[in-house]
Amino acid sequence: MLKAIILAAGAGSRLNEITGGSPKPLVDINGISLIQRQINLLKKKSIDKIIVIRGFKSNEFKLEDVSFVNDDDYDEHDQLGSLISAESEFNDELLIIFGDILFDEDILEQILSSKLDFATAIDLDWTKSYEKRTDNPIELAGKVLVKDGKIIEFSENLPIKKEGFLIGEFLGMIKIQKNVVEVLRKTLGSLRKTHEGEFHDAESFQVAKITDMLQELIELDVEINPVFVKGNWCEIDTPMDLKTSILFCMANISSSE
Repeated sequence: MLKAIILAAGAGSRLNEITGGSPKPLVDINGISLIQRQINLLKKKSIDKIIVIRGFKSNEFKLEDVSFVNDDDYDEHDQLGSLISAESEFNDELLIIFGDILFDEDILEQILSSKLDFATAIDLDWTKSYEKRTDNPIELAGKVLVKDGKIIEFSENLPIKKEGFLIGEFLGMIKIQKNVVEVLRKTLGSLRKTHEGEFHDAESFQVAKITDMLQELIELDVEINPVFVKGNWCEIDTPMDLKTSILFCMANISSSE
């Protein structure tokens, strides 16, 4: 049975002037919160097991028909640490979604219909969105290097263009079959016990992002496959995202009402 895990523990402090200090996934978009839009789409696709990882102001999450995992140490780590807090759920096929992205139903359908063991949505039309995201430097995007349909590298340090390769942006949406979920669980357990020092783009394993873990798996010869999309999604990170990118997204997203 497929489980959906939504990472929603962070504070999202750059949106404070709009959210009034509430968690970023609860930001209102045309009368419906961002995370509720995600949940609505998941349920539309008959995904009934939905786990929300909450941390910052966890008591403000008033959501129905979902399970909660509390990330009590959300302010001491980044995305990967938050995902690890739900490790007890790593016993079936997983769909992992960042709680701060708005996406078209077609993108969700693309990744759900993939038969690949380990698939992640990659946007090949990603640079256009940064034309209006001037407070989010394009250089810091979660970039992905692809060669001959195979993901070679995840890193913010990749160039925007590279001859002979495709470079896309990681959306924050991953589907993992049950047999590979076990590989992920064992690898995380080993790293927690033994890893010291820098961890790919991160200063340490403790403050690693999901893309750092994906890069680790690639270096362990785990094949992570791209599901290519072109636009029709956006990250909600700053007031500018709400004022500009949201207008574009809402014009293109069949949604989640």
